[in-house]
Amino acid sequence: MSDWDKEELRLHARHKWRAKAGCKIFVDDRGAVRFDYPEMWVVIPDEDSIKFHDKPPPDDDSRLAVSYLRLPHIDWSGVALAGLIETAMQGDERPMDTRGPIVETSRDDLQIAWREVGFVDPSENREAKSRLCLARRLNLQCLITFDFWESDAAWCSQAWDTVLETLELGEYISDPTLGPMVS
Repeated sequence: MSDWDKEELRLHARHKWRAKAGCKIFVDDRGAVRFDYPEMWVVIPDEDSIKFHDKPPPDDDSRLAVSYLRLPHIDWSGVALAGLIETAMQGDERPMDTRGPIVETSRDDLQIAWREVGFVDPSENREAKSRLCLARRLNLQCLITFDFWESDAAWCSQAWDTVLETLELGEYISDPTLGPMVS
């Protein structure tokens, strides 16, 4: 990813971003995407996404990936995220043993839909889970995937819940050191 620049900035004392306990805040493109993630995770960009690993690869046991795209400025209300998830999962070549229900939620004008699937990882011969989430707000659509071992489902579910609970799209800021300011 040639145009990737990681920059850690010291925030102004009056900013209002507050990470949940034990988390850091991820902000992409000055607020196009923002969420909290476990503070010990390792962040690594690649060709098409930013990846968050619970440990440095290849010793990691879970991987969360996020990417987003800007959509044309048209009315997207007729394009259900659940249908897009269904279509996206049809292209997944892993041998899915289980497919959970599609979970849909919204906060104000942010729409979120996701599904969990289960499969046996062929290289490890071990039960694995994968979650795929699409979120949309205004002209932004975000894709989040999360792969983990079934044996780690409890703590991975907590991390997933934190990411989704804190997810924001299109909350742009002009100065990242100021963030959204407390009045």
